[in-house]
Amino acid sequence: MSTTRRHGDAALPFDAVLMVAFGGPTQPEEVRPFLAHVLQGVPIPPERLEEVARHYDALGGRSPIAERTFQKAERLAALLQREGPQLPVHVGMRCWRPFIAEAVAHMRQDGIRRAVGLIMAPHDSGAASWDRSVQAVTTALDNSGPGAPAVEFAPPCFDHPDFIAAMAELVRAQLLPIPHAQRHRTPLIFTAHSIPAAIAASCPYVQQLETSCRLVAETLGHPCWSLAYQSRSGSPRERWLEPDIGNVLRALHAEGHRSVVVVPIGFVTDNVEICYDLDVEAKRLADALGIEFRRADPANDHPLYIRALADLVRRQVAQG
Repeated sequence: MSTTRRHGDAALPFDAVLMVAFGGPTQPEEVRPFLAHVLQGVPIPPERLEEVARHYDALGGRSPIAERTFQKAERLAALLQREGPQLPVHVGMRCWRPFIAEAVAHMRQDGIRRAVGLIMAPHDSGAASWDRSVQAVTTALDNSGPGAPAVEFAPPCFDHPDFIAAMAELVRAQLLPIPHAQRHRTPLIFTAHSIPAAIAASCPYVQQLETSCRLVAETLGHPCWSLAYQSRSGSPRERWLEPDIGNVLRALHAEGHRSVVVVPIGFVTDNVEICYDLDVEAKRLADALGIEFRRADPANDHPLYIRALADLVRRQVAQG
């Protein structure tokens, strides 16, 4: 577990939660500035940048991630208000407004001294993303100067019973409409963002993903499942985690399967990877193959997932 703790603040009680998400554009005019911010210092060809921009354009020039994250924060704050500990929940985005630095400034204004950090990812992807979120908070705190709050991060929720139960409910909702005779044999394709294989070798990402998938499948009593990766980017010369969901769909078609349920277990919030990469690109391929494509929702603000987040907060507070 990564922590950001400031000297002398360890004995202070926790007085807030900082929810950290990736962020995304909220209107068409923000798409290209957002992508420019995401890709700062990354040598991406202009044509690739324009391709990704078109994905956002196809979604109306916005990502649902900010709206969904604030819904989560409101639900979590309400649950903590009812059941304790009664802590306000602040939201900071790594790559778009409200930036983490803005959240830290608001926390300072509110007199916050020590917060539980919740990264909106169910798995620790190391240097690919998890560590970058922690570093973004550390940088914002350093830039904020004396009096900035301390932020200590809760671990990811990949095996939390309430997270697993939430995902099982969401998958079950997609399985039930499938005729009973076919349901048990319908493959579940769990998906997560692909990351460079070299980074994956140095963090628990794959192990945690496999654990989440297995626990959800066991909860459902569903024996037919696999883990695939999606939304690969970066240099084609670099090895990334595989198999890609497109190749999995082709393989299942070759085996005679004609329906699948795709489960974006690697995401907890609707975003462009789900709304475009799965719902447009992967579905287009499935349609071409003659495969019925059903997709489970991510956890979003599912009550059980919010309960899992509250439990992570309580555990962090209990550690003192």
